[in-house]
Order: sequence, then C-alpha cells, then structure tokens
Amino acid sequence: MNTLSYKTISANKETAKKEWVVVDATDQVVGRLASKVAKILRGKYKPNFTPHVDCGDNVIIINAKKAVFTGKKETDKVYTRYTGYPGGQRFNTPAELRKKQGGVDKMIRHAVKGMLPKGILGRSILNNLYIYEGTEHQQQAQQPKAIDINQYK
Repeated sequence: MNTLSYKTISANKETAKKEWVVVDATDQVVGRLASKVAKILRGKYKPNFTPHVDCGDNVIIINAKKAVFTGKKETDKVYTRYTGYPGGQRFNTPAELRKKQGGVDKMIRHAVKGMLPKGILGRSILNNLYIYEGTEHQQQAQQPKAIDINQYK
C-alpha cells in the first residue's frame, strides 16, 4: 500500500490559482448574492480549498444598483455607523444609501464582509472584491470570465 498517495495537499499563496470572474447582479437578492460571492472569494468551490489561505478568485460585480432586497428591507433595514464623536451615531436605510454616491457599493460590501472570516484573512480577501453600479468595469485587462451566479449553491 502506497501511503504517499494519501497526502493532503494544502494550498499556499504561491500555488493558489486565482482567476477573475464577473458576476451580474441584475435582479439578484442581495443576501443570496453576497453568500455566493463570499464563497467564490474564499475559494470554497475549488478542490484545493485551504481554510487559512486566500485561494479564492477575484470577483467583479457589475449592475450592483439593480440588486434587490426581499420584503420591506429596502425601507425597514437600518445600517448603523459611528463617526467617532459623541452623538455621532448615524443611521441609513438601503433606500437612502442608493441615492448617495457609493452607497450601493457599501451595501453589498457590508453584506459580503459579514459572510467572510473575521480577522486579517477576511480583510485581505475583501480586497479581491470590485463592485460597479453600471455595466462597465476597469478590469478588462485581466480578461475576466462571466459566470452565472445562479449555477452555484
């Protein structure tokens, strides 16, 4: 019996094969989109997934402003932030954030961030996410492949 064939192969930064993928967020539910994007960023769909290494793909989300919330979350959900000053707690709903510059980016990034591991690894993985409100993006040189997010579980 050859025991060398049973060795577990663990990916590292050099051996991880990172790709560029484009996800269209048109008519996608924000939470479900975020969970699938978080899995792609993490590398969970790859056979050489390693929990402590950034071995996931770089994800470009286009048409982010067309992502939707279910139920009454568009008006009832509240995002809280703190300015750092006394009495500096600020509240926004998704409807208010959509009107602001970069608000849609903050909504989707907040949802994806909550589904990534907390700590240094999660913060570094979040840097592989690029969100654009329209169809145009700046990563054409990387030749990203378009994927259908509905094909993933």
